[in-house]
Amino acid sequence: MIKQINLTNWKSYEKSSLYIDPLTILIGTNASGKSNVLDALVFLQRATSGLSLHQSIFGDMNISPLRGGAEWICRRGTEEFSIEVIFGSENKFIDYKYSLTVRVHETVRAEVSQEELLIQRYGPRSTTAKEKRLFYTQQQDVAGTPSIPAYFASGTNGPGKRLDLNRSFTIINQAESLLIRKEIQDAVRLVINQLQKIFVFDPIPSHMRGYTPFSDKLQSDGSNIAGVLAALEIDEKQLVEQILTDYLRKLPERDIAKVWAESVGRFKTDAMIYCSETWHDGNEETVDARGMSDGTLRYLAIVTAMLTRAEGSLLVIEEIDNGLHPSRAKILINMLRDLGRDRGIDVIVTTHNPALLDAAGNKMVPFITVAHRDLETGFSVLTPLEDIEKLDYLMARGSLGRLSTEGAIEKALMSGDSL
Repeated sequence: MIKQINLTNWKSYEKSSLYIDPLTILIGTNASGKSNVLDALVFLQRATSGLSLHQSIFGDMNISPLRGGAEWICRRGTEEFSIEVIFGSENKFIDYKYSLTVRVHETVRAEVSQEELLIQRYGPRSTTAKEKRLFYTQQQDVAGTPSIPAYFASGTNGPGKRLDLNRSFTIINQAESLLIRKEIQDAVRLVINQLQKIFVFDPIPSHMRGYTPFSDKLQSDGSNIAGVLAALEIDEKQLVEQILTDYLRKLPERDIAKVWAESVGRFKTDAMIYCSETWHDGNEETVDARGMSDGTLRYLAIVTAMLTRAEGSLLVIEEIDNGLHPSRAKILINMLRDLGRDRGIDVIVTTHNPALLDAAGNKMVPFITVAHRDLETGFSVLTPLEDIEKLDYLMARGSLGRLSTEGAIEKALMSGDSL
């Protein structure tokens, strides 16, 4: 699983880190840099899935560009950005560290400047790792050179096996098909597998109300949720729909008896979501997605994503509570915790909602990170909530939600603020 992501000269960040837990909550005011963190995860997923670095940033006919485009991908005044990711493994004494530095030439091209993969070995009683390079690149100063020398570790202490690879694509993606040592192959596959399991999800209710074809992959806007549910094997479909029903019946005033997806049309290759509702007078009514509220559809999509993502995935949801009544915040938090634990999925969410912070409670303090702007530089900074000086004093004044509403958390992060 991904344990940490470090950003250098990425968008509004000069240098900052996000620590990733089973449930990570990212808070901050508007324009603080929350979305920029999520964009870094989108970029990593794209860049290690076979797309060129240019496509990963600027998009193409089928992929939208990253927010801000070329002008804002690097921190102002710079031409390169770096992203470093630390991964855990099945062996608790071994981590992997992958770093990628990309040089961006306006809207013309983006290319690898430096790239490296390390294995970190910890002793049973040590917190200090012994690092070993599995591969690294050597920067060339020749402008426009299409290739970059990459060195892969050998059994000796020498520089390793040199291969000249295409600098328009990540080295790690190209390394997956190379004849290299098994130790490196295993590490490359682990890293790529984890990065490709990043899923940034922004369900849009208006996109979910139509008929959709059967599908085995959920779209990032949730538009094909009916097709994904309908395409499941019968036993899995019944289990997923039962869990969906259990979670959704906690939301509305009336009782939800059942939620399901059903094939429609002559060829039975399209699907629609249906919901059976029981009213106080005992009457039961069936409605499809067209008659469901935005909040219900969005919650349904989030639960579906939790139930259908592969184990070991990182699910990222922006404005997690959008469309939900504040009184349902506790239900949402409990769902993310429980399904994340049961499914082996890590979740990162962003929120502005004080009710969600109150629902999270003080036990979640170690897992909340604040995005904010440095007063002197204007650059974004990520600060774990528990690292704020005098946090105990702050929390004695009120709940997390109240502190967020009053702006007390941001004030405490301002240089020289005396609280």
